[in-house]
Amino acid sequence: MAAPAETEAAAGPTEADEAAELSRVLGRLLPGLEADSKMGRRRALEALQRVLEEVVPPGADPTAFQGPWARLLLPRLLRLLADPAEGCRALAVHLLDLGLRRAARPCDALPRLLPALAARLARPEPARPPPEPCEELRVALVQLLGLAVRLGGAALAPHLDDAVRALRGALLDPFSAVRRESCECASALARATPEHFHMQSESLIGPLMQTISHQHWKVRVAVIEATGTVIQFGNGKSVDDVLSHFAQRLFDDVPQVRQAVTSVVGGWLLNLRDRYSFFHKLIPLLLSSFNDEIPEIRQLATSLWEKIGLQWQEENEADLKDKLDFALAPPPHYPLQESRPGLGCRELVFRNLSKVLPAICRDITDWVVGTRVKSAQLLPVLLLHAEDHTTQHLEIILRTLQLACADEEKAVVSSCMRSAELIGTFVSPEVFLKLILSMLKKAPSSASLLVLSSVIRGCPCDALQPHLKVIATELAQAHVCQASENGLYLEHLLLCVQALVSTCQEGCSIASLQLMEVLVTIMAISGATGLGDKAQETMNALAAVENVPSSQDLYRKHMGPLLERLTASHSDWTVHSVELLQFSVIVTHSGPAVGEALQHVVPTLRACLQPAKDPHMRLKLFSVLSSVLLRPEDTIDSQGQFHGYLEMVLKDILAPNLQWRAGRTAAAIRTAAVSCLWALTSSDILSATQMQEVQEALMPQVLATLEEDDQTTRLISCRVLNTFLKTTGNTMDPDKLIKIYPELLKRLDDVSTEVRLTAASTLLTWLQCVQSTEGRAYYQSSIQYLYRELLVHLDDPERAIQDAVLEVLKEGSILFPDLLVRETEAVIHKHRSATYCEQLLQHMQAASAAQ
Repeated sequence: MAAPAETEAAAGPTEADEAAELSRVLGRLLPGLEADSKMGRRRALEALQRVLEEVVPPGADPTAFQGPWARLLLPRLLRLLADPAEGCRALAVHLLDLGLRRAARPCDALPRLLPALAARLARPEPARPPPEPCEELRVALVQLLGLAVRLGGAALAPHLDDAVRALRGALLDPFSAVRRESCECASALARATPEHFHMQSESLIGPLMQTISHQHWKVRVAVIEATGTVIQFGNGKSVDDVLSHFAQRLFDDVPQVRQAVTSVVGGWLLNLRDRYSFFHKLIPLLLSSFNDEIPEIRQLATSLWEKIGLQWQEENEADLKDKLDFALAPPPHYPLQESRPGLGCRELVFRNLSKVLPAICRDITDWVVGTRVKSAQLLPVLLLHAEDHTTQHLEIILRTLQLACADEEKAVVSSCMRSAELIGTFVSPEVFLKLILSMLKKAPSSASLLVLSSVIRGCPCDALQPHLKVIATELAQAHVCQASENGLYLEHLLLCVQALVSTCQEGCSIASLQLMEVLVTIMAISGATGLGDKAQETMNALAAVENVPSSQDLYRKHMGPLLERLTASHSDWTVHSVELLQFSVIVTHSGPAVGEALQHVVPTLRACLQPAKDPHMRLKLFSVLSSVLLRPEDTIDSQGQFHGYLEMVLKDILAPNLQWRAGRTAAAIRTAAVSCLWALTSSDILSATQMQEVQEALMPQVLATLEEDDQTTRLISCRVLNTFLKTTGNTMDPDKLIKIYPELLKRLDDVSTEVRLTAASTLLTWLQCVQSTEGRAYYQSSIQYLYRELLVHLDDPERAIQDAVLEVLKEGSILFPDLLVRETEAVIHKHRSATYCEQLLQHMQAASAAQ
């Protein structure tokens, strides 16, 4: 039987023999590492590389390699890390990597390796470049450090100072790849030495935060993830140092960066040892991702938050026992588009709301737009979790919303409106109305109205109904609904009414009058704009919920109280008075209802249209009066009662304003007055007797307005005279009738062709009136004068005038044909256009033959 030693020899070389053989091989090559020339050192390193790759392959016995590696190779390679030749340094790093991977006890190299790496990576001063000038080599050095960390594990604890010193320099390296590798190495170091890392972790936070805003997004992501691991296994107090930087990264344009922040913060809330101390600081960061534009980030935040809530609920199950055993159902009016958070999530927000809310409210009014938008988006998320606990913080929230709703950024305003709706959902109207209405009384603003409208929109009908009349009455107060002519203010005031109508529906009948007052005010102040149309649509909606056919029926219902309140102050009205504008809207929009309130309307018009009143106000009211007189059956005479006020209109309104007074404004008022007269006389509401009254009362004033400088006034006056002659000319006193034609003859010389044609038409009507009267001889001299003047106008350069005058003469030929023939023959040879005279003579001959 063979001896044991002989058996081993037969099996192969021993570990000692392998080590001795490797030492001999290395011994022949190592002197070359000390060569003076870089080529000599490089050839020696390349030879060593071949030896390690061929003689010591990856599957070789690491124990045999350990001795020669630690004794012969490691010290010399570490010295070569500072070699002047870049190629030699690169080979040295590569050989160190190979040696660490194949050594049996890589931890034995740490005491010499880590100081050497720190010497090549750490900066002597922050402003100076790293000792290793080559970027690729610095990457390789950091990778070598990472390999040492992974292989060394807990054995790195005594050498943390050197490792951290190297990482501090590498984290601020100019080369982005070095920074990314450094972040991964820092994370690995934290995981490898959890029991000791907390003593050194704070020294890495500074360099990490300096790198967190790097221009490359991959570096930013790596920094965020490394920071999460460093704090997770390090000192939790560093959370305070990184919060502001993490908050800024939530504004990053790259979704991967925002996702990294969300993931890290969620991990802290789940796993950080001191997380209870930082709930109020970390929860806002995670909940901010609920509104991220990327669905994946929103989903990640929601998933993490649910886990956090469940974990906290399990950890505090004893405190929540009653709430868990007797869980309350969601409020019946809970927002349909929202899913209710779990009990743990709600409790977490509620218990930290007093600490979070002041900062949120401060940031909503920050000067940076992005900060305002994020803060405004976060507030409704918090309120959705807080539910009825919002009441405790209502004052500061409403004050903040009032400021934020005046923001120029639409996203801020939209989020604040959502917050206000949630207040209406979860807070009792008695509570929030006390605060909001006091704000309106103190200083009405468009922002306050927007908050009120949003709160109303979120409030359930049954809770709001008892307070409906109080709200409507406050909105109808002059200091609220007449506080501003600003379009935005009026729009938000309209939103309040729309919210009340849509929320309370048929319940609005108890405050219908007050709501109408507000709508009338909006229509009055906004004028002919789109806002006025929206107010009219809201009026129609109010009529619909009250089950009446149209808004005009609403006016009929409330016409008396509306006008009584308005007309009480008519003696103080000016053109700028809101009451005047409201009066105009009511009269023009109420339709047939105005005919039922003539006892208020006409006396008010009489008082305000006196010559001593504001001229511009009078112009405005004449415009209103004209508009209703154009369709009297549907407005002012809908009940057939206007005739009882006709004398007042003629003698107290129209007659005084048709009197001549100097000035352009007075002329404009006369134009407006004669327009009203035209509207009155051209309508069908006046009987023959009433038309006679109008003619007798206003004929002198109308004749006077034929001389006005304004063309429109002259034209309308001719039309009014024509109407007078057609309706009452047969019964007119001859002396009065004979005074009319000279004034009309003057208008045939008017600068306006339209006025001249209308005057000719009126003269034709005048001649017809003369024909129908007895005692034609009384008019003979006047008719003869008229013939002569009309024959002159047959030579007018405008053909239309010639035709019109010819028709007048044809009509006049019936009265005194012989006289007209003589006058025509006397001047026919003087006419440039004898054709018209010939036509006239032919007409008279035909008429004579017919008789």
